[in-house]
Amino acid sequence: MSEEVNNKPERKGFIARYKEEFNVIKERDPAIKSIWEVLLYPSFKVMIKYRKAHKLYLKGHYFRARRISQKAARKTGIEIHPGATIGKGFFIDHGSGVVIGETTIIGDNVTLYQGVTLGGTGKECGKRHPTIGNNVMISVGAKVLGSFTVGDNSKIGAGSVVIEEVPPNCTVVGVPGRIVKQDNVKVPPRETMDQIHLPDPVKDDINVLKHENSELVSRLLELEDKVRELQKGK
Repeated sequence: MSEEVNNKPERKGFIARYKEEFNVIKERDPAIKSIWEVLLYPSFKVMIKYRKAHKLYLKGHYFRARRISQKAARKTGIEIHPGATIGKGFFIDHGSGVVIGETTIIGDNVTLYQGVTLGGTGKECGKRHPTIGNNVMISVGAKVLGSFTVGDNSKIGAGSVVIEEVPPNCTVVGVPGRIVKQDNVKVPPRETMDQIHLPDPVKDDINVLKHENSELVSRLLELEDKVRELQKGK
């Protein structure tokens, strides 16, 4: 019975929805100097339209729902399919180029940045798009493609392409995305918005190769010296 209750969409009035989206942006974006700026945000506009379209979609009014979502996409540059399920505290910073697929499920307090795609691979049926856990941050230009889960409190680095499951409390970077940090500890609120201090496994690998190359060159020079000495001895 509890599962049935949890799966039902929460009923909210028009004013309550406005207040919720308003507060999320006001609290999450440090660039806001005036509360009235929130009304200009693409994220604010698109989420109000999404909530309306999602209700219509759940009632089977698919054309009307898509019409609302496509109008919002043209005006904001953010395309959210009305079939997607999005939790509380969802925030899109800037937002241009964000795409969220039909069967995407997004938990609470998730932050996306511009250019993020939550899409499919084109090879799946049914549930084709990712499930994003609570308190997840997905940075600029990241692509999460396929029907798998990104665990709670995880961070996806800028430009990453994630194509497989991500456990909770992980940091993922690279193409394809690789887990470079997993501490099983909830990410503190200040660290959640940090897109700078991410590990760089490619740079680390290059540094290792440089070190090994230097050792090989040194060893080769030593061998050449020994050969010369042997030749002189003859």
